Amino acid sequence: MMGNRTTVSTFILRGFSSLPDLQDLLFVLIFFSHVTILAANVSVMVAIKLSHNLHTPMYFFLSGLSFSETCTTMVTLPRMLVDLLSDSKTISLPECATQMFFFFSLAGNNCFIMAAMSYDRYTAIHSPLHYPILMTHRICLQLMMASSVTGIVVSLCIVLIVFNLSFCDASTIQHFFCDIAPVVSLACDYTFFQKTILLAFTAFVLVGSFILIMISYVFIVSTVVKMPSAKGRYKAFYTCSSHLTVVCIHYGFAGFVYLRPKDSDSFSEDMLMAVTYTVLTPLLNPIVYSLRNKEMQIALRKVLDNVCRFFSQMVSKRMLNTS
Repeated sequence: MMGNRTTVSTFILRGFSSLPDLQDLLFVLIFFSHVTILAANVSVMVAIKLSHNLHTPMYFFLSGLSFSETCTTMVTLPRMLVDLLSDSKTISLPECATQMFFFFSLAGNNCFIMAAMSYDRYTAIHSPLHYPILMTHRICLQLMMASSVTGIVVSLCIVLIVFNLSFCDASTIQHFFCDIAPVVSLACDYTFFQKTILLAFTAFVLVGSFILIMISYVFIVSTVVKMPSAKGRYKAFYTCSSHLTVVCIHYGFAGFVYLRPKDSDSFSEDMLMAVTYTVLTPLLNPIVYSLRNKEMQIALRKVLDNVCRFFSQMVSKRMLNTS
């Protein structure tokens, strides 16, 4: 089906080829950003795993979000780093389809995990006495699985539509990874109907999950304003502030890239925004939650202390062995 209709078998990821003098600098910046993203998100996951007091639904979802964000960066950034140092920036059609599938599966998963996190915050604030019953570990797992399955199904539909198009002559993708708009712009039989269907899928993920988040926050605000204690209102809003900050950053960048009208002149602008979206968002998530959460700060400090102790013991053993 895919092979019979496609005459182009490989694409060229143009990426930042128009900036040859900045290739080395970009490599260094993106490499260190990638390492920092991995270290920060893995630290959050380890801290949550090792700290018994963080075994709550909120941190369960945060751990899932950190894992999903880490995987999302692994889909795009290593390939971008290789291309920055390589003259050959080709990617085969199956590789392109695979990259697109995993990227949008994980991106959709991220959106619906954030929606689940907002529902968790609403439940904790609206029904604190019934919270342990309403948000059991089984329900949290079901919400996490629903997020993953939704992301996978939507991504599969997008990939099937995109890669059933015919790519005739042009083969240069004006991007650093196989994103929807730059790929479909190369097709010779891309119709308005297909464009509408693809927009509907992306809107379903971004707008749909955002509406769910906003519904939760409308109920949260209506509950909080009825609280008699000013201290209670402040505490309730404070517990939501980290999540709301991450939501604003995530949906601000993603909405700009995927929901506004596209033309060939906007691809370079979209690419710069996509770099910010794929690098900044996974980097800010653990930072935002750590800076605004004392429990997380204590847990991360313990992880850091254990890591430092482990390395100091390793160094001491080596010194003893050499002497």
